[in-house]
Amino acid sequence: MDALYSSGVLFAEMLQAGPPWLERFWLSVTFLADPKCIFIIFFPLAYFLDRKVGLAVLWIGLVSEWLNIVAKWLLFGERPFWWVYESGLSSKEEVLLRQFPVSCETGPGSPSGHCMITGAALWPIVTALTALASRHSTSRLVKLTPFMVYFLLLLAVGLSRIFILAHFPHQVLGGIVAGAVLGWMLEACVPAERKLSFYLATSLALLLSAIGLHWSMVALGVDIDWSIHLATKWCLNLEWIRVDTRPFASLCRDTASAAGLGLATHSSLYTQLRDERPGWKQRAVGAGLALAALQGLNDVGQPENIVL
Repeated sequence: MDALYSSGVLFAEMLQAGPPWLERFWLSVTFLADPKCIFIIFFPLAYFLDRKVGLAVLWIGLVSEWLNIVAKWLLFGERPFWWVYESGLSSKEEVLLRQFPVSCETGPGSPSGHCMITGAALWPIVTALTALASRHSTSRLVKLTPFMVYFLLLLAVGLSRIFILAHFPHQVLGGIVAGAVLGWMLEACVPAERKLSFYLATSLALLLSAIGLHWSMVALGVDIDWSIHLATKWCLNLEWIRVDTRPFASLCRDTASAAGLGLATHSSLYTQLRDERPGWKQRAVGAGLALAALQGLNDVGQPENIVL
């Protein structure tokens, strides 16, 4: 593993030695591929284009993020920004690496959540665009374009994560493969017209199973917070340590989204509007209002207390 990590650090050095203008590009890509953007950007946009696709994006996003949390707890992946110091590599040879405000994530590094969750959640959009292209063109190139763009996007996301020292190349590759497989598998399992109890039970199951796994590992003597300690120790600026990068922050988002989806789809207003076909202007206004509301909620300060 040390040899694999060392080669990953060399690759990150090569990326950071690239043209200065690429830095802004990589930072923009890693921001747009943040798992929270699935919930506050991609879901509302997809929903107002097609309700079925939008619900699939939200459902696959929350399930794949929960699976990513569990996988990270079990795989114990290092992150480059702390490994170069913990391994002693920085003392043996000159390592020309820079940290960024988005580098200091506190969860384990394997597999990449940005690649895995984004790859899974965007799969319904890609298949919908492929079906749309197939209806309007017989060209194989046109039909394959959505998937080509999809994999190029995931490749760019992976490179951006290596660039900011959040992941090693093998973690990125694992995330891309896991995301595509999950998207393909889960697209056929998106619940439609299920009872409210199903969504509430799913939310509770996601919460209790993750907490149960956490407590079980603690009971077995495993330091489940090891990555948080290392991130705090080696981050160049403690202000870059964000509460929303902790695994339990993601868990809160997933369980709340599952419950919220059930409450929303069983509201009287949704029942009245479910069968309506709004025009493009109505959809655009709805998407704009949803994006503004979600961005406003995202900007609300989080409590400093870690338990809260």
